[in-house]
Amino acid sequence: MFRQLLAIPLALGLAACATVPPHTASAPPPDQPVTVRIVGINDFHGNLEPLKRPLDLTDGHGGEQTVYAGGAAWFASAVEKTRAQNKDSMVIAAGDLISASPLISSLFLDEPTIGVMNRIGLEYSAVGNHEFDRGWKELKRLQMGGCEKNTLRQPCAVENPYKGAQFEYLAANVEMPDGSTLFPAYAIKRFGSGPDAIAIGVIGLTLRDTANIVSPTGVKGLTFTDEATAINKAVATLETKDVDAIVVAIHQGLVPEPGADFTGCGAISGGLRPILERLDPRVNLVISGHTHRNYVCNFATVDPSRPFIVSQAGYGGTEITDIAMTIDPAKRTVLSITAKNIPVQSPSPAAGPERPLDPNFAAFSPDPKIAAYVAQYAAAARDVTNRPVGKVSGPALKRGYENPLGDLIADAQLAATKDAGAQVAFMNPGGIRSDLMPAADGSVTFGDIYAVQPFGNTLVTENLTGKQLLAMLEQQYANPDGTELANVMSVSKGFTMTLDPSKPIGQRVVSAALGGEPIDPAATYRVTMNSFLASGGDGFTVFEQGTDPVVGPLDVDAMEAYLETPDGKARQLPAGGRVTVLGQ
Repeated sequence: MFRQLLAIPLALGLAACATVPPHTASAPPPDQPVTVRIVGINDFHGNLEPLKRPLDLTDGHGGEQTVYAGGAAWFASAVEKTRAQNKDSMVIAAGDLISASPLISSLFLDEPTIGVMNRIGLEYSAVGNHEFDRGWKELKRLQMGGCEKNTLRQPCAVENPYKGAQFEYLAANVEMPDGSTLFPAYAIKRFGSGPDAIAIGVIGLTLRDTANIVSPTGVKGLTFTDEATAINKAVATLETKDVDAIVVAIHQGLVPEPGADFTGCGAISGGLRPILERLDPRVNLVISGHTHRNYVCNFATVDPSRPFIVSQAGYGGTEITDIAMTIDPAKRTVLSITAKNIPVQSPSPAAGPERPLDPNFAAFSPDPKIAAYVAQYAAAARDVTNRPVGKVSGPALKRGYENPLGDLIADAQLAATKDAGAQVAFMNPGGIRSDLMPAADGSVTFGDIYAVQPFGNTLVTENLTGKQLLAMLEQQYANPDGTELANVMSVSKGFTMTLDPSKPIGQRVVSAALGGEPIDPAATYRVTMNSFLASGGDGFTVFEQGTDPVVGPLDVDAMEAYLETPDGKARQLPAGGRVTVLGQ
């Protein structure tokens, strides 16, 4: 049946947003409106411990505040307090709960992150692209449990046996060879009984281009179909099951304009927008992810015929979205939806100088049971995490088309593959997951470098002709999601390139040179990249054409070897000047 959304007031604000009223214990009289509290989460990425860098929040009026946030124990408290506002509640995730994770989770195949999500009461999660990083069979194991070994790492290292996810992964647009979906397309959550009973349908899915941004071997045999088509098909099915509201959890996102209010909207672009423009208007709420942005948007401002709310709550467990959906059970109508993003502020116990308290936001206390659970894994990982591997001359940041961290990684990979004849190495920006922040004396631990490159890729050195190499460089602008955003590589020392994004696609490489000599289309070059790129990841399909491949060390081992300098002094960060993007 068709449920018209009568009103969608948006709850905005800063300090007041995280104030949580007492738990509502009494049930509403029959046929009275029922409010379901929904906690929206996305892109947790195994961040079991608080993030070291503060969260920057803009207020939409030129102001900016920073707040230290995240950590599973604080995250659990934020979810619990938010759910307690109403008798009926649910927790829904928009994917990328796992992978690209810090060592404390990734070392154990993200089993502890699934354990945390079980403990906070997560019920449904869309699959994200990173859910497929270790292959769909390993993802199935994480859902179902067990200790089958699908990767280089040994499962069940701490909890044996690993019991699996108590929540349900949803994958409306991920099809197996027989046409069935990898996981269910949708689920239905029912609240109450009798005349005031309500039912909410939840559809989950990932972005269509997942196959282009994960290792092709991990998704072999799967087909990722059009997002809007998959959603609309599931909506039609849910309508036959008498649901009162429909929620979509999708791992694709919007990109608000710079400076937009973190719990507001702002002008919107990004890969999700054209999907939303095609959605069945019977959808009431879209919980999104992937772009790691903050927003709560009323899509009626774009298309009045589609008055649904679209939300996303940043990255790494630093925020949640507090959503209240009020339904009239007699008329089977959604009366209103309010939503706001809440920072998961996690200061130090004494609110000291290392993680100061921002009084503009609520501070959450760590849940002791979750803290103990995380501590169990932290202890298991401690020796590996804290092992020193060398020094760097300063913070290596990943910002910008060319950055010291990307250049450092490319240099390390070139050095590690010289014996394979490597002349140049390339590093994709999406494979760099965090800044490299040394201690005061420049010291760097294995945990630090693992956080930068947590995927466990090996290095591959192969032959490419100059013509192929130039074609690969053009693919820096062949973004898989169809946008004009560049996927500019970091390059090793001795290689330079100039790009002009104002030129037509296919003509944007103005120049490229190695050792000062222009790339010769007829010559052959030995090129190093990680195994993700070697298999055509991030749309760099030219790498699949390489010949005479030699498989080298793990990327993180190459970085460790590079930081271990002969004299024990700090490795100097590259000075830059390798990549020029005209007009930027």
